[in-house]
Amino acid sequence: MKRIPIYLFLIFLFFYACTSDQKTPNDIAGNKEKPDTIEAVLTDAPNVPPPIERKKPAKVIVRLEVKELVKRLADGVDYTFWTFGGGVPGKFIRIREGDLVELHLMNHPDNKNPHNIDLHAVTGPGGGATSTFTAPGHETVFKFRAINPGLFVYHCATAPVGMHIANGMYGLILVEPKEGLPPVDREFYIMQGEIYTKGKYGAPGLQPFDMEKALSETPDYVIFNGSVGSTTGDHSLHAEVGETIRLFVGNGGPNLVSSFHVIGEIFDRVRLEAGTKLVQENVQTTLIPSGGATMVEFSLETTGNYLLVDHSIFRAFNKGALGMLKVAGNENKGIYSGQTYDGIYLPEGATIQEMPEAEAPKAPVADTKAERIELGKTVFTQNCVACHQQDGKGIAGAFPPLAKSDFLNANINRAVGIVVNGYEGPIKVNGESFNSTMPKLNLTDEQIANVLTYVLNNWGNGGGVVTTGQVKAIRASGGD
Repeated sequence: MKRIPIYLFLIFLFFYACTSDQKTPNDIAGNKEKPDTIEAVLTDAPNVPPPIERKKPAKVIVRLEVKELVKRLADGVDYTFWTFGGGVPGKFIRIREGDLVELHLMNHPDNKNPHNIDLHAVTGPGGGATSTFTAPGHETVFKFRAINPGLFVYHCATAPVGMHIANGMYGLILVEPKEGLPPVDREFYIMQGEIYTKGKYGAPGLQPFDMEKALSETPDYVIFNGSVGSTTGDHSLHAEVGETIRLFVGNGGPNLVSSFHVIGEIFDRVRLEAGTKLVQENVQTTLIPSGGATMVEFSLETTGNYLLVDHSIFRAFNKGALGMLKVAGNENKGIYSGQTYDGIYLPEGATIQEMPEAEAPKAPVADTKAERIELGKTVFTQNCVACHQQDGKGIAGAFPPLAKSDFLNANINRAVGIVVNGYEGPIKVNGESFNSTMPKLNLTDEQIANVLTYVLNNWGNGGGVVTTGQVKAIRASGGD
């Protein structure tokens, strides 16, 4: 046997030492660490799941249950919503770029219709819709890899697609980029949508869907987060001076483009169409297409109530696209002084302003005081709350308070006459002087009786009942 030369033996040892710790592709595949499996944290608007802190992808289980439910659309108005998870919009889903998502869609057995889900975050046929056609009482499952970061709309895509979306079947899914989003103090979830009802805006009762209005793109309601007043009054968003805010804003449509604006704020940053690259700064109003979204960020420099609106402005003040962010803390007079002077510039004369002539929806007739109060609350919310506020305290220097009002309680007939005919000029309420206009509103005698009875029996006022006959008499007399 021949000996192996010593130099060849040394070369063999060298190469062995260099390659002994390396693994073949098969070894790597066979020993690849499996990703963690986690249940997604899902939230109802306006809440948002916490930012994702993990540094690697995971297998994320998302479970959405479709429920067809009668829910409040406005005060005195109900609607049968079709929902992802029981609310409108659907649950907010927050995942990370690179995650493998296993989505479970459950259609509650009490539902009457099949449903599916199309997520704009999905790369694949129908965004998942082709894999999730789900009959009542059934569950379907599919998986997708989140390969594109951004904020995406999801919605039902079962025919007729527009009807399913218009009934509330839309929501947002955030695919956070690997590096995460810049930290902020508070995040909120806002989504706009349209409702098409047989009755006009404010018509009471359980309202059915109107396909003709949907086809002509003339909604009776344009709303944030599923109902009129969903983010105002007791449901307002809250923050503090000095905090930074991020709003995840979507537009479910199904038809209209949103002109999103926060009155009294300027967006420091807008991620255009909710992408991750193009960021515009110092923006007043941003467009959100139907089936699209945006992310806006801003800081809070001073206190006050800031209104969230679709700046197609009749939608905000007449169809419901109105929210409120209440900011507490210390005022910053260097940023905003408040009113520093009030004086007469040019008198307008004694003309009483009127709203444009229009037919008012017929008001139901109240048989009891309790019914009159309940119906009056609806009239107040639809016509009076913007000026006199939800708590009846008015706006200092502009609109007089109705709460504990000495002016109101001193002479009920005078109050009836003002609502019937409108009023402008100076008045004093609770020791404070006002000089503004109360426009003549197109309210029926029944509605006037109801709303005044509601006011008299709230906020520390003296109680009592205003009757339809009382209103008729004052209207006929032309005064009080």
